[in-house]
Amino acid sequence: MIQSIKRPVRNLRWWIIGLVTLGTVLNYLARSTLSVAAPTLKDEFGMSTEAYSYVVLAFQLAYTVMQTVAGTILDVLGTRLGFFLFAVGWAASNMAHGLATSWQGLAFFRGLLGATEAAAIPAGAKSVSEWFPARERPLATSAFQMGTSVGAIAAPPLVVFCILHWGWESAFFITGALSLVWAAIWWFAYDTPQRHPRLGKAEQDMIARGQALNDGEVRPSTRAAVLKSRGFWAIAIPRFFAEPAWQTFNFFIPLYLVAVWKLDLKSVALWAWMPFVAADLGSLAAGLVPPWLMRRGASVLTSRKITMSVGAVCMIGPACIGLAGSPGLAIALFCIGGFAHQMLNGALITLCSDVFDSRMVGTASGMAGTMAWIGGMLFTLLIGQSADVYGYSPLFVALGVLDLIGMAALWALLRAEKASA
Repeated sequence: MIQSIKRPVRNLRWWIIGLVTLGTVLNYLARSTLSVAAPTLKDEFGMSTEAYSYVVLAFQLAYTVMQTVAGTILDVLGTRLGFFLFAVGWAASNMAHGLATSWQGLAFFRGLLGATEAAAIPAGAKSVSEWFPARERPLATSAFQMGTSVGAIAAPPLVVFCILHWGWESAFFITGALSLVWAAIWWFAYDTPQRHPRLGKAEQDMIARGQALNDGEVRPSTRAAVLKSRGFWAIAIPRFFAEPAWQTFNFFIPLYLVAVWKLDLKSVALWAWMPFVAADLGSLAAGLVPPWLMRRGASVLTSRKITMSVGAVCMIGPACIGLAGSPGLAIALFCIGGFAHQMLNGALITLCSDVFDSRMVGTASGMAGTMAWIGGMLFTLLIGQSADVYGYSPLFVALGVLDLIGMAALWALLRAEKASA
């Protein structure tokens, strides 16, 4: 362990998760740039909704495959180096969007972005497992998960401003450059608790005590053991059913507002950020509800399951978007959906740190993420094939039903407090 030669920073773990959160903000700002620019790009490249869905699909396919790969790379290279390399990659890939001259070129660069952005959630989960005791993990996970919403909130006003003043290309150049700056900060500021020169001895001991296993507890510590464990499938299956909602909110809200309510670009910028503010509140709920339940006698895993279930039930709200009589009411129901999804997803992501050995958190989170993105990818393909023909209403109903199925799978599979090796 490197001996500290500088004055320790108090509560350094929360500064670390703040840095992770900022990275997540910029990760989602980069990926959300396309959805805000989509109406402009559809005109620029003559894209149909189906062609746009293929551009989105390129991102999703690469992201889906690379979630597992990225998680493994993070476990092999370590969080510091691994996340740095992926951040540089997504920054460069995002800026390259501005060089596209057709929707096919846009799809190619979108695929590169998906491949490099895939490390964000596994890296966040791994950072939490390294830096936080079990009782603080829900709130720490909620903190970096809130970055996904903040990035989506920041995208509409920033991207619209860039498009109106400097053209659509500038939106990708600017959002990519911000990620490049963050990558440099990450490289110089992050390390594990065992090696960080600014971590005080008292905080290091507290983290270590909070991560100690209970007597007799065994956690999967190899890829094969992870795949064989009920705990993995209890996380992966609900994430498969939950991810379509989040990807629909991220990629299709602007197009929905234009197609159904005939809003212009400025009006989209006015409305499209609101569901992601609600999503931040859902992330916060995912961090606060489990500790509240545990203080009232719930076990660690039960507190996560109840939190996920509350979010799944709330997804009934966006299932009713087809009944909305105004864009304002539709956005209100999207807000309920944003809150619900981030609440249930925060509980599922935290479970990776609860169930698996810290050396396998990146791998387990990545493999669960691959399952999630397969679900999102399939649903995006469904939207591309059916939205122009049947409208969006049946799709929103399906999103609510899928999360209820995921809730049932979680309760059926995650019954014991101990993971089987």
